[in-house]
Amino acid sequence: MKRERRRARQLALQTLYEVEAAGHPAEAVLSRHLAGHDGLSESSKAFLREAVFGSLEHAARLDEMIAACAPEWPVDELAIIDRSILRLALWELHIYKETPLKVAINEAVVLAKRYSSDSAPRFVNGVLGSLAPQP
Repeated sequence: MKRERRRARQLALQTLYEVEAAGHPAEAVLSRHLAGHDGLSESSKAFLREAVFGSLEHAARLDEMIAACAPEWPVDELAIIDRSILRLALWELHIYKETPLKVAINEAVVLAKRYSSDSAPRFVNGVLGSLAPQP
């Protein structure tokens, strides 16, 4: 399950990136990704769909959170991949609320290490640590 959920997050990130970078319709991009990954369980596919559409639906709210935490880094000037990673993780932490805090932050850092610059994991960790829900 852990590996499947990680794969679903990767596909969600790739979908979010393509939607923003190329302007492709989210449903079409997501359908293409799902068609190429038959091995995902129904629960992982449902999570993937929720993550993509939840991140897109709440993007303005999530961007406000990022801007408040990192005012020296205007959200619209962040690399698309970093902005997508942060939106996805913040969606998990503040809207989805079913992923444990440490897991959501760790998974976002792993995505940043894999898909972004050398400095991105530290930045992502710092922003998410500051914006983590308080118990």
